[in-house]
Amino acid sequence: MKRLWRLLPAILLGIAAIPAVAADPVADFYHGKTITLVISVGEGDGMDRTARILARHWPDTIPGNPTIIAKNMPGAGSLRATEYLYTQAPKDGTVLGALIPVFVLQQAMGGGTAGSINYDAAKFGWIGSSNTSNQMVYVWHTAGVETLQQAMEQELLMGATGAGSNSVLYPTILNNVLGTRFKIIMGYRAAPEIGLAMERGEVQGRAGESFNTLMAVNPDWVRDKKIGILVQIGVTPEPGFESVPLITDFAKDAARRSVLQLFSQDIGLGRPYLAPPGIPAERLAALRTSFDAAMKDPALLAEAKQSHLDISPTEGEALQKLVTGMLATQPEVLSRAKTAMDAKNSIAGEKPAKP
Repeated sequence: MKRLWRLLPAILLGIAAIPAVAADPVADFYHGKTITLVISVGEGDGMDRTARILARHWPDTIPGNPTIIAKNMPGAGSLRATEYLYTQAPKDGTVLGALIPVFVLQQAMGGGTAGSINYDAAKFGWIGSSNTSNQMVYVWHTAGVETLQQAMEQELLMGATGAGSNSVLYPTILNNVLGTRFKIIMGYRAAPEIGLAMERGEVQGRAGESFNTLMAVNPDWVRDKKIGILVQIGVTPEPGFESVPLITDFAKDAARRSVLQLFSQDIGLGRPYLAPPGIPAERLAALRTSFDAAMKDPALLAEAKQSHLDISPTEGEALQKLVTGMLATQPEVLSRAKTAMDAKNSIAGEKPAKP
């Protein structure tokens, strides 16, 4: 017993030397919780399908392994979901967004086609982008138009969702900058509805769909030549579609080119995932790290490949810098771009009423 008492100080010293297991406040917060992922497009869109795949695999890399449920919130060209995430969603990391990033340019130009804005894009927590894919303008094979030059000579009815959406934005820009004769028919709830409208002959084309989405949802349209792609929007041509011209190829002078380049750079934001402003810094950092890890998950990549969805991620910090740069664009370029976005002379009406 005396020997045990003599050893006691050494035993206590040894116990004190054992490092304490560090608590993980992020894991503690997310354990047992559910994250709602708000998707700014309707069901069935390529962006929606990618977000739902991510929702199934992302929890594996988030500390605490929360459940993620997807919730579609289309409307107003993604502004409905954008403003919800900014003004109404909890700012603790339990609600995140998968948003079409057109709202960044709309802020830079004082609201763009949608009027006043109720957010600051720079204050969102930019987590990462799942993929970057050029946007395009295409027409149905019965439209009788094969080139953008022909679209400057012949009126075409273009299906669209709401003001501020890419389906309205790009035809408007092309009308105002290059002189195309697109008439925009708004009122379709989501991209699949526009596809059906083309097949029925209600409209002749659509703008604002990415190559990634097209090849995931309607690859037969390309394979069977059901559509003709007139032009693409991006900094460099989409791999595999190098023969499709870029909108900047049609610029007649430096002023027009600067405007078209601005909208092309917007594509670099890809398909971003964001947190509301005010999320605790340690949670945003953990979400960024977990997002990057999820983008490399073999199970996620296999499911995306099976669904013909491209995964080409961009890290959150890079997106944050890109947003800051876009919001700092020279005023004269923004002024010309804002004029290019004026849709008052481009909108023909709303979709036909259902019989």
